[in-house]
Formats: sequence, C-alpha cells, structure tokens
Amino acid sequence: MYAVVGCNRCGNLWLVRDPRASETARCSRCETTHRTAKLKRLFESEDREAAREARAALLAKKRDESAAFADVDHVAELERAVEDAGVGDREYLEASGLDADAVFDAGERAGGNAGSTRSREEVVRDAVSEATEPTEEHIVAYAIDHGVPADAARDLLEKLTRRGEVSESRGRYRTL
Repeated sequence: MYAVVGCNRCGNLWLVRDPRASETARCSRCETTHRTAKLKRLFESEDREAAREARAALLAKKRDESAAFADVDHVAELERAVEDAGVGDREYLEASGLDADAVFDAGERAGGNAGSTRSREEVVRDAVSEATEPTEEHIVAYAIDHGVPADAARDLLEKLTRRGEVSESRGRYRTL
C-alpha cells in the first residue's frame, strides 16, 4: 500500500509506503515528524507507480500546470523522454572526430567500471543513502570514489530528483 501524503507545515507531497504499518512519517523536505494516522492521504494505491503518477498530477495542479501534465500519458513517458534527450556517448564522440570504440576500450583498460557490479545510478542512490551529510558535494565525492564521473553523478542526482525517487530540501538529499 502506498499513499501520497502532504505536510501541513511546508506543503510538501511525498509517498509513504504502508502508512498503517508505522506510527510516524517524516517530511522529506522540512523533516517534521508526523503521526501517520493524522496525515491527510491524498491518494492511496497498492501500486507504487500509480501513487507516483498521482503525486506528479497533484504537483502539476499545485503549480497550475495541469494542462501540460494532461498532455503526457504517464510519468514513465517523461522519464523515457529525459533519458532519450540529448546526444548519446557514442554519437558525441564520433561527432567530435574520435573513434568511440577506441575510447570505450581505453576506458575499460583504465579500469573505468571494470569488475563493478553496480550501475552509476546505483552508486548515486547508495551515496544519498549512506552519506552522513547528504549534500550534493558529498554525494558527488562518494560517486567519484566509486568510479562515477562528477558530471554524471550530478546529472543522475538531478534525474533521480525529477523522478521523485530522491528529494532535495535546503541542499540536502534523501531517498523516498
């Protein structure tokens, strides 16, 4: 069971997993602790994706962007559009006059992600979860230490925030 709930202090909307299972929930923005029984449930569903979609619709309505949101079939469509936007690594390298295969081979020989079992996104998620001070600076430093380039770490952190999987408040990040 997932519920979209709102903070009566800062107005933030977030997902709570199984609100009846825990006594309290903490706002991901202002970190106020709320009793789950008193939180207003704006939407409930067994499906996490449906709850994410409802949260996105509520956020769009809150920002008077309901019409733009209605033009999109599903939040997952936006995620695919973001992932497909821009130029891929191979296309960029070849347009720059470089041999993409040679660059990728050199990266593997240099130890880039060789032997790594975690994707870049997983490293950034772990950085958010494990950081004692989850600021962008510390998250990027953790990611760099685990083989993720700084720009890629920043991009992934922004992407996770846009997807609603990570929230940012006053420069601090936390997983949802």
